[in-house]
Amino acid sequence: MQGITILGATGSIGASTLDVLARHPERYRVYALSAHSRVDELAAACRQFRPVRAVVGSADAAARLSQLIADLPTSVEYGEHALCDIASHADTDTVMAAIVGAAGLAPTLAAARAGKKILLANKEALVMSGQLFMDAVREHKATLLPIDSEHNAIFQSLPSDYARQPGASGVAKILLTASGGPFLNRAVETLDAVTPDEACKHPNWVMGRKISVDSATMMNKGLEVIEAHWLFGAPADQIEVVIHPQSVIHSMVSYVDGSVLAQLGNPDMRTPIAHALAYPERIDSGVAQLDLTQMAALQFYQPDFNRFPCLALAFDALRAGGTAPALLNAANEVAVQAFLERQIGFRDIDRVIRHALDAIPHGPAPSIEAVLEQDARARAAANDAIAQVTSRLRGNPTDPSP
Repeated sequence: MQGITILGATGSIGASTLDVLARHPERYRVYALSAHSRVDELAAACRQFRPVRAVVGSADAAARLSQLIADLPTSVEYGEHALCDIASHADTDTVMAAIVGAAGLAPTLAAARAGKKILLANKEALVMSGQLFMDAVREHKATLLPIDSEHNAIFQSLPSDYARQPGASGVAKILLTASGGPFLNRAVETLDAVTPDEACKHPNWVMGRKISVDSATMMNKGLEVIEAHWLFGAPADQIEVVIHPQSVIHSMVSYVDGSVLAQLGNPDMRTPIAHALAYPERIDSGVAQLDLTQMAALQFYQPDFNRFPCLALAFDALRAGGTAPALLNAANEVAVQAFLERQIGFRDIDRVIRHALDAIPHGPAPSIEAVLEQDARARAAANDAIAQVTSRLRGNPTDPSP
């Protein structure tokens, strides 16, 4: 029986993971659950799965959770140290790394250094510190399985002995599919007026607000491009993004002989979660079987970089290498939060990111400390750009650019 720790248990990935686990109590036991501040949801999960440990983000949240589950034998802790401990503990066999953003980096890296089976839903670990993270996985013989539907699809479409060498396996290209989000067909000149609620209405997937905005800007796909580079050893020129609005084909691998292998399924994250939990076996995920006869059409388009400049910025950061992806990720997190708080407009997001990338020289990433230092600098630069936007909006509402 596998001991499971879920980092980010109250998010959409965490909830889907718990749903799959509940279907297979004979195979899995929950060792630990974490959440940042959604204490009520975490308490409910603790009551259902009775973990040994529960970790939250602050002392106040820990005190409240302790009151809510006082009758349970679950130990309540808080902070990054506790997150790293549950991710690396001997009773944890498998870690679902589903904390959104840079906050997930330290515990995910701790799991790698402890040689765990890591189900990677936190793409920032690879975006921010790809070489460091992959070195830790290799050195400590950890197992890394992708949870993003696109990367899981690619994993399933590659040879079982694939060793991050596209040429050796006859791989011509990695084809990452993208739905195009809610604004695929909206007039570009109207995007300045997009509201947070509009940006969070994804046509196919139910996700948190931050990742929903990333999908609307296609920064989410840009981060996935960087993640694919590290997971599969493909350079930027061998990774292609294809708009596929139906989200039925989750991604593809093109081979030198002209073959294209794809993984298809209903758009439900329980499928890649179940695949990774049981790999190399297959288990029931609770997802309905795909009925191809009900598919009216499957469409494919090239992405428009004028509509989705964040995607272009991500490709630029990947080609630049070093700390550039960490700068990109940090500036995006700050910009998206500012947009959700209505401090800046939707089209200001890419402008803020570009400002941070231009303002800070990027270089090698020899240590996690160096990565985090650049992360902090990018956040400061992004906040400066946001302050310029808000100042100009007050003085001249027609000029929102930093």
